[in-house]
Amino acid sequence: MTLTRRSMLTGTDAERAAILARLLTVEKVAHDIFVASRMPDGVGRIFGGQVVAQALAAAQKTVEEGRTAHSLHAYFLRGGNEEFPIELRVERDFDGGSFSNRRVIASQNGTPILNLTASFQRKSKAPEWPVTMPDIPGPEGLVDDLDAHSRRQPIDFEGKLPGIIRHRAFELRAPAAQWERGARPDEPTFFWYKVSDRLPDDPDLHRLALTYLSDYGLLSTALVRRGLQLKFDEARIASLDHALWFHGDMRVDEWFVFVTASPWLGRGRGLTNGHFFTADGRLVASAAQEGMIRLPEGSYTPPQD
Repeated sequence: MTLTRRSMLTGTDAERAAILARLLTVEKVAHDIFVASRMPDGVGRIFGGQVVAQALAAAQKTVEEGRTAHSLHAYFLRGGNEEFPIELRVERDFDGGSFSNRRVIASQNGTPILNLTASFQRKSKAPEWPVTMPDIPGPEGLVDDLDAHSRRQPIDFEGKLPGIIRHRAFELRAPAAQWERGARPDEPTFFWYKVSDRLPDDPDLHRLALTYLSDYGLLSTALVRRGLQLKFDEARIASLDHALWFHGDMRVDEWFVFVTASPWLGRGRGLTNGHFFTADGRLVASAAQEGMIRLPEGSYTPPQD
């Protein structure tokens, strides 16, 4: 049976958005030690963006009010398991007049799965010279990635779909040709995002949700930019590290676009980066990621004209 996006999702838009908001909350259990929320009915490996966002949430709770995250750098050490809770231990490395720095170790069953360093800044006024958003189509009429994947390769899971699919609280759209054959060298690679229902008016929550979403689509750009058409199970792909810089506040429940690039692919690794823009062209964040990408010999086909 070929599944569509609509048939894969459970609950209403509001219910799935509420699950995302809960995933982005952490509970304090001791001094500078927190436990993260778990995906309902989660199965298998934890999505990396979830762990990064939860580590940032724990760090945020240890800085004084008025200081917000402006950058983070994370290393994925081991895959997380949905069956077990995540413990987040925060180290307060620095508190200065304008900046604070925190380190977080995310662990399961006493074994580290992720290290994160985050820096927070007191708000200040200064001139701005951001890059300009490229001329790209808006989200209207583009294809959601779940529908695109179903069209390329029917999704046929035995048993229950993973929670990360069933409870997906956002839309992710790109041109059909980008999903099908990848982007050509003279075309930008981009992905439009929007959380499906309204979230509370909390800038920290929207920043955490952006962190969560920043792990979607980024590493695949290394393949998309080279027109590599891969079946889902024919490549070994895993994030190695992740960096994110916040330039301004934004809402993730309104359309925003991630314009991505990949300057290098080789030696079993791919390097990718990108910029987040609001629909009106305001630059709000930048990201970079390196990941393991192992391509079996003969497992891909070049793009066709």
